[in-house]
Amino acid sequence: MHDDSPRYERPPLSLIEPNVTPYGVELYIGGMEAAGDIELLKRHGITTVVNCAVNLDINYAVKPFPDTPPGSLYGGGALRYYKIGLVDGDGNPETMMLGGFYVLRGAFAQVLPNRPTYPLRERGNVLVNCRAGRSRSVALVGLFLHVEMPEVYPTLEAAYAHVREKRELRPDEWHETPKPMLAAAAARAADWIRRIDAAQEPMPA
Repeated sequence: MHDDSPRYERPPLSLIEPNVTPYGVELYIGGMEAAGDIELLKRHGITTVVNCAVNLDINYAVKPFPDTPPGSLYGGGALRYYKIGLVDGDGNPETMMLGGFYVLRGAFAQVLPNRPTYPLRERGNVLVNCRAGRSRSVALVGLFLHVEMPEVYPTLEAAYAHVREKRELRPDEWHETPKPMLAAAAARAADWIRRIDAAQEPMPA
């Protein structure tokens, strides 16, 4: 369905929210071209990448560990990197979008220890990417903005409308940005998050 959907040229990455409350940093969406361009990320002050795509792997390792075998790809990275691995359509477990939200929240809030084994302690801007930055990224970022900044984005649709505008998504793409099953997963996740947050509130004395 919608295999003939149009594809338009757009920037490799787009600034979606210039001041994510309460973290005080910028949030971007991009495709694989942006996620793989270290110099582009540095120019935008991006220190953290959250990859939504199960069918896209990125190697940021620049400092192999001393005992790294020849031909291996692990070591210290050029930036902080988190991966969720969503399918762009059917096939994601029921709670995977919920897990993606908490991974993204963790990418904003996590504070690394002051130890040599954690060299990337700088907290800068955040990029959320999938292959094209059109569906999985829109679903996750829309969910995140709605939950974290409800006074600005009181509904998921308000968050999606904002993301679509900033990402330069055109009306004939909206039926799949995000795809319906991802939007439904985000709606369920938003309900679960509200319940989880309410359960964590201290009981009245």
